Amino acid sequence: MEDSASQPREHFGKMQFGSLSKPKDRHELVRRDVKQVICSVCDAEQEVAKVCSNCGVNMGEYYCEICKFYDDDTNKGQFHCDECGICRVGGREKFFHCAKCGSCYSISLQNNHQCVENSMKNHCPVCYEYLFDSTKLTTIMSCGHTMHMECCQDMATHDQYRCPICSKSIFDMSEHWRDLDWEIEAVPMPEKYNIEVSILCNDCNTTSAVSFHILAVAFYCITMAKEITDFPDCSASLEFMGDIVDDCRS
Repeated sequence: MEDSASQPREHFGKMQFGSLSKPKDRHELVRRDVKQVICSVCDAEQEVAKVCSNCGVNMGEYYCEICKFYDDDTNKGQFHCDECGICRVGGREKFFHCAKCGSCYSISLQNNHQCVENSMKNHCPVCYEYLFDSTKLTTIMSCGHTMHMECCQDMATHDQYRCPICSKSIFDMSEHWRDLDWEIEAVPMPEKYNIEVSILCNDCNTTSAVSFHILAVAFYCITMAKEITDFPDCSASLEFMGDIVDDCRS
């Protein structure tokens, strides 16, 4: 039998080392390495299990033998995902594991999302919290990149509608482009600025030569100009291939 004094120990799944009174003695406990636990009722030290081998008390309503994880609040819908290798919340029946993305997603996204390899094993591009084991709701943008739902909503309230990673549209922008088109028609440019410039559409990755206008984001790429209704997200964010805007502003 291994020396229990040298092994991480838990009280009912609580991290004992994390509750030590001296801050210097505290450290993060690797749950999978836990070998012994102490029952908080009878104080019996024993191997990790759901039920105390001495007094029979239930150490946790939810117990994962793999993660060595205990929890009394079963309303969270805890479940262990073998592919992820961790316990998650929300109910197993409401989630599926995407092998390419490398994480569990809501069942509503099954066969209904753009896969990006290991997309969840990254940090949220807004708050920079690691997404894979985050307990916050996560959304998958049309480009396949992921971020926290609340971060995405915060971006929208600040009129930011592009993926922070690839700059592709994250919403249907067709009505917005039509509004900008009307503004362009209502504000003709001075004759000296009636020139063509090269732009790169971040949505379809097409390079186009278009007429310059100070409302740069309203430029339509060639794909967009053909039929706006067929490409509602196209030209969400167009980037100039040159410095004409800076020249105009100066």
